[in-house]
Amino acid sequence: MNARHVLRFLTTRVATVVLVLAVVSFLTYAVFVLLPANPAAAACGKPCTPERLATAQAFMGLDKGPLQQWWDFVVGIFTGRTFGTGAAAIHCPAPCLGYSFQLREPVTTLIAARFPVTASIAIGAAILWLVIGVFAGTVAAVRRGTALDRGLMVAAVTGVSAPSYLVGLLGILLFGFTLDMVPVSGYVPFATSPVDWAWHLVLPWCVLALLSAAIYARLTRAQMIEALGSDYARTARAKGLPERRVVTRHALRNVTIPIITLFGLDLGVLLGGAVITEKVFSMPGMGALLLDAVSTTDLPLVVGITVFSAALIVVANLVVDLVYGVLDPRVRA
Repeated sequence: MNARHVLRFLTTRVATVVLVLAVVSFLTYAVFVLLPANPAAAACGKPCTPERLATAQAFMGLDKGPLQQWWDFVVGIFTGRTFGTGAAAIHCPAPCLGYSFQLREPVTTLIAARFPVTASIAIGAAILWLVIGVFAGTVAAVRRGTALDRGLMVAAVTGVSAPSYLVGLLGILLFGFTLDMVPVSGYVPFATSPVDWAWHLVLPWCVLALLSAAIYARLTRAQMIEALGSDYARTARAKGLPERRVVTRHALRNVTIPIITLFGLDLGVLLGGAVITEKVFSMPGMGALLLDAVSTTDLPLVVGITVFSAALIVVANLVVDLVYGVLDPRVRA
């Protein structure tokens, strides 16, 4: 594959990312405009006369048409925005995803303060569920039809079926209150104490890993059974290769693409906010921030978090495409 084809592959993927983000931001803003709630009404005060409401709308940039509001939002991401004029003006530096007039902070600042919590939960849990799920699925495929295979699949079905909030509450009850083994709430920044940071995240990691690993185990098992029965696996056995090498060097390598696809999307979604997990374990992450914004009708914050979460998912999909290009050069053609 020459450099021109690689450049074309990258350019196409990046252009797709930009287009998808533009569409997502437009649709999100369209929903925001169509909602009956008016953020200016909350800032208007009492009594909210028509004149004061019009002033608040002008200050917040809501006196313009929907398309112009969306365009101002997009431009603000790259150049920043200024709300109002004169001494009372509020400047939102780039990248500006809006301004929360209720919390009196740029949305980007609020996201930056909460994102490390969500990222800590998501990345740790993702590593656990990937390792556990792929290992369990591989073992189940190799031991197909045995009691071990059936036991692992029963556990996987149980994990897929269990609601995350129920598993989280059971984990808190058993390991937090009954056995008093791990903390059940709160978050300690990594910079403050790496040990306490990890210790407070053990239970959320395990809960999320238990639920997601079940899906990866079922997927890996199905793909491995097909791979182990393929022609190249039989050829490898005919050449005298040991079964362990057939599994690890041939079969497992060929089932990585669907697993990577699922992993990239799952991680992107989780980085956008583990809403239920954060609430159950009282973690001040982006999911909790989004729920608070919805409950208080803080629409600029809702829009900003939604667009940021969509960007994470799209970027994760881009990374998956790039990994595809490394694992299988045919996708770059």
